[in-house]
Amino acid sequence: MTDQYNPADVEAKAQQFWEAEQTFKVTEDTSKEKYYCLAMFPYPSGKLHMGHVRNYTITDVIARYQRMLGKNVLHPMGWDAFGLPAENAAIQNKTAPAKWTYSNIDYMKSQLKSLGFGFDWSRELATCQNEYYRWEQWFFTRLYEKGLVYKKMATVNWDPVDQTVLANEQVVDGRGWRSGALIERKEIPQWFIKITDYAEELLTSLDKLPNWPEQVKTMQRNWIGKSKGVELWFDLPEAIAELDSFSVYTTRPDTLMGVTYVSLAAEHPISLVLAKSNPELAAFIQDCKKQSVAEADMASMDKKGLYSGIDAKHPITGESIPVWIANYVLMDYGSGAVMAVPAHDERDYEFAKKYDLPLKQVIKGGKDDDLSQAAITEKGELMNSGEGFEHWDGLNFKKAFSAIAQHLKSINKGEVQTNYRLRDWGVSRQRYWGTPIPMLNLADGTEIPVPADRLPVLLPEDVEMDGVSSPIKSDPDWRKAGEINGIVAEHETDTFDTFMESSWYYARFTCPNFQDGMLDKTAADYWLPVDQYVGGIEHAILHLLYARFFHKLMRDEDLISSDEPFERLLCQGMVLAESFFKENEDGSKTWFNPAEVSLEKDNKGKILSASHPDAGELSLGGTTKMSKSKNNGVDPQSTVDKYGADTVRLFAMFAAPPEQTLEWHDSGVEGASRFLRRFWKTVHGHIQAGTPSALNVEALSGEQKQLRRKIHETIQKVSDDFGKRLTFNTAIAAVMELLNEVTKFADRSTPETLAVEREALEAMTLVLAPIAPHICHSIWQDLGNSGSIVDATWPSVDESALVRDSLHYAVQVNGKVRGEIDVPASASDDEVIATAKADPNVSKFLEGKEIKMNKVIKGKLVTFAVK
Repeated sequence: MTDQYNPADVEAKAQQFWEAEQTFKVTEDTSKEKYYCLAMFPYPSGKLHMGHVRNYTITDVIARYQRMLGKNVLHPMGWDAFGLPAENAAIQNKTAPAKWTYSNIDYMKSQLKSLGFGFDWSRELATCQNEYYRWEQWFFTRLYEKGLVYKKMATVNWDPVDQTVLANEQVVDGRGWRSGALIERKEIPQWFIKITDYAEELLTSLDKLPNWPEQVKTMQRNWIGKSKGVELWFDLPEAIAELDSFSVYTTRPDTLMGVTYVSLAAEHPISLVLAKSNPELAAFIQDCKKQSVAEADMASMDKKGLYSGIDAKHPITGESIPVWIANYVLMDYGSGAVMAVPAHDERDYEFAKKYDLPLKQVIKGGKDDDLSQAAITEKGELMNSGEGFEHWDGLNFKKAFSAIAQHLKSINKGEVQTNYRLRDWGVSRQRYWGTPIPMLNLADGTEIPVPADRLPVLLPEDVEMDGVSSPIKSDPDWRKAGEINGIVAEHETDTFDTFMESSWYYARFTCPNFQDGMLDKTAADYWLPVDQYVGGIEHAILHLLYARFFHKLMRDEDLISSDEPFERLLCQGMVLAESFFKENEDGSKTWFNPAEVSLEKDNKGKILSASHPDAGELSLGGTTKMSKSKNNGVDPQSTVDKYGADTVRLFAMFAAPPEQTLEWHDSGVEGASRFLRRFWKTVHGHIQAGTPSALNVEALSGEQKQLRRKIHETIQKVSDDFGKRLTFNTAIAAVMELLNEVTKFADRSTPETLAVEREALEAMTLVLAPIAPHICHSIWQDLGNSGSIVDATWPSVDESALVRDSLHYAVQVNGKVRGEIDVPASASDDEVIATAKADPNVSKFLEGKEIKMNKVIKGKLVTFAVK
């Protein structure tokens, strides 16, 4: 063992050993308890960022720890390789998306390996490989045959620059999240999967996930949005668009007698027919198509509307109710029609005030029963129910719901329904770099799935991107599919939403090379569900919900047996860093990377000023999420090159608990590096001191027993932090405390004292191995152990070592600590109190005072109250 710690040399040797021994390659073994640990796989954007490093360090620590417990551990890695960014990058770099993607995969894979992550690379997959997406296509055709897939015209968010459909969440302030282009509302044919058929199970089975963060489960419950309400019908005096009525769904039928107008969505069939003869309405509808339909934007935007020129009939009173077209009503939700009760709904209230529409109060308010200021939205007793319905006045919400619903049913104008906010999953995308949808469009206007023997439908990879249209849409030869039963067929040119690929990759990892089907059921049932899944909370809804849905679809196709994909979920926090900028003359800001900025700090580390060699003095942008926009990302590779992978891993785990945000500070990284060097130096000094004897517990001195107790307290603490709470930061702190105790224990004069120190150093090496695997791999060998530390057994706690001969107490007088004492562990409370009274530091505060109370908290505190 060299006297100086050289991370580059130590890490290269460890990684070469793991590679040569295929250390992390795993197969099914029914004689062992399995453990499947998985991080959300990355998009191959080009380089790892610190968010990646933190995410994959967490799973690597967990996987290595579980392996040391004797479990058969699966820890795979792959690439979420399809998606629009590859197309944009290909256009910018004048290359093909496939070439750009594979190049990025190669580089990022080398970065992952340099960090020592214990992935089973034999299971590596990329979603853009046809041996992967072939089975996704096959599965889609099975869903089509089961009636779970359909095609319909749908109003979508259309990005005219990226030429693709965007989800509502991808529209920010009315613009595409990537292109910044103004979004248009457009009707195009789209493929859908019936996730709504599984809405109830997706909701109820959340209760079977006790190891998921409650926040994530709440977000999913809200997204599914189960509600009990009434669907009711408003009749029209004359049929429009072949409709003589339209339906409304409401969870507040108790407010029905307060309806003063109804609102239709701009895309409602009635709206579209009326617009044909009403230019003003047509122009208004066109404007509505340009607005954002993201929920946050809908809630805050200016409510606009136009009277349609027609009235509808109130379902109970028959009263004429004006029909408005409003920008806050969406065709995607409910029936695209809303009964407006402005006295009892904030949104309707705002609209009614703007257009001077009447308010009719039918619910008693509380103390703030003042409609001149705001709507009365709380559920209260009915009032003003109208002639013939006075018996409803005074009913509470529950009774009013039942009474009005029953009356609507009796006159065939409504019925109670359970509805879900969740809508079917639109999986069509108009981009090129994705899985081709395996459907054939026939000349007679119908469509059929691509036969299984013609799968996969291959995506051509050697293409030129012109930035205007998808290469497969503009290639007539690719579209040609020959004839099916004498009818000319063409390939569907839309590709799948990339959430399709990420919804089942975890299952394919169990059998990535299986050629005879989507999954090898034996292997899948052995490994699934995933025992620990780690990823950002930004995926709490869409990815995790779609993956849960896909899992149930695969179960119902008898591909797997379990009901849920992920047993335990950890959502890691963001990585933050300082940011610095220079304000330009036009008010814009130029951001500078922290690595290029010189800082002046006070003695507490607070930044006093920042400067750049070219730009001069800079302003502080504060500690914020690492991002390209703020130019405050830290390159993991440069940090690894400077300090070593173990230092980066140690800091990432020590700086904060996994689920909290982590602030990146160079001083913290340097502190982690100093700790590892100190650990190395301590081991080197121990080895140089000679060979320890066998540990004889009975012959240990008091000081030796204290060190041994600290060893086993540390093992107990770290085991608990790793196994239950996943609080790696407190585990590392405990190891640091143990190293401090070891360095205080300076006596290396006898083989017996070396034996206790050897036990301490081996314990530290074992419990640090999941976090800093390279240095621990080396030290384990240097301490004379055979075999790799990866296959070593996690240390067990010697309960006898935890028994104390004496206990330490703090002594308080009237709430203030006045002294400290050590007494035999067997001492009674009376003996402890007597020892405390006799302590010179305590006795002077008791002398001449009346002791009103004394109390002993075993092993911690003696407290006196005096007068």
